[in-house]
Amino acid sequence: MAKKQKNDGHDHQHGGHDHSAAPMVDEISDFEILELAVRELSIEKGLFTAEDHRVFSEWNDARSPAAGSRMVAKAWTDPAYKERIFADPLAASKEVGVDWSEPSGFGTTSDYMHLTVLESTPTLHYVIVCTLCSCYPRPLLGHSPYWYRAPNYRRRIVRWPRQVLAEFGLIIPPEVEVRVEDSNAKSRFMVLPVRPAGTEGWTEEQLAAIVTRDCMIGIALPRPGRTSDDPRPVHKASRPVQSGGRPTGAAP
Repeated sequence: MAKKQKNDGHDHQHGGHDHSAAPMVDEISDFEILELAVRELSIEKGLFTAEDHRVFSEWNDARSPAAGSRMVAKAWTDPAYKERIFADPLAASKEVGVDWSEPSGFGTTSDYMHLTVLESTPTLHYVIVCTLCSCYPRPLLGHSPYWYRAPNYRRRIVRWPRQVLAEFGLIIPPEVEVRVEDSNAKSRFMVLPVRPAGTEGWTEEQLAAIVTRDCMIGIALPRPGRTSDDPRPVHKASRPVQSGGRPTGAAP
């Protein structure tokens, strides 16, 4: 949660803003310390420059789920395009403005990915996860949500998918099969959800508005009137690691 607060206050670090207005954090994670060390060493060794890092960071920060939403809406309204997203998803992504072969233009690990589109049906529901890390189709879906990167989500969704989906507010009927697809270092997935009833005659633009990021991960379903993802509050662990497994407040 600290990392999310830090990102929310990022703009306060530039342009002469009042630093006291930025959210405070008690610590940074081990991963953030490692990233800083590797970045500074890479710049020192000439692998890339500080300017290269700034330009890539700005590209990265500008990603959003808009391209993925357009891709889904187009597949819902154009049967030929829907065939193309399964036969050649990289070519299909170019039609919505994403060159998946080199989306960032910097030759980073965001480039050169294998993309697969998973079609949910009335009898089959797909969910995506990255159990080992947080691999994610960022050029199409933007930044992964903080809970997607959390070890708690990654280890539980593959073991108890229906329970975890229910915690997100999505109840999957028992007659619907749930499949969890695991990303890896070079393979990315996105979900083509079922088009909801009541959207007959809608334009691509109208349809794209209800295809949110969570729908393309598989932890929500599109529905008329829902144009943004529901808030996902962070709850403190009742048995945090630091407690040795004892409930919060219990005597040592």
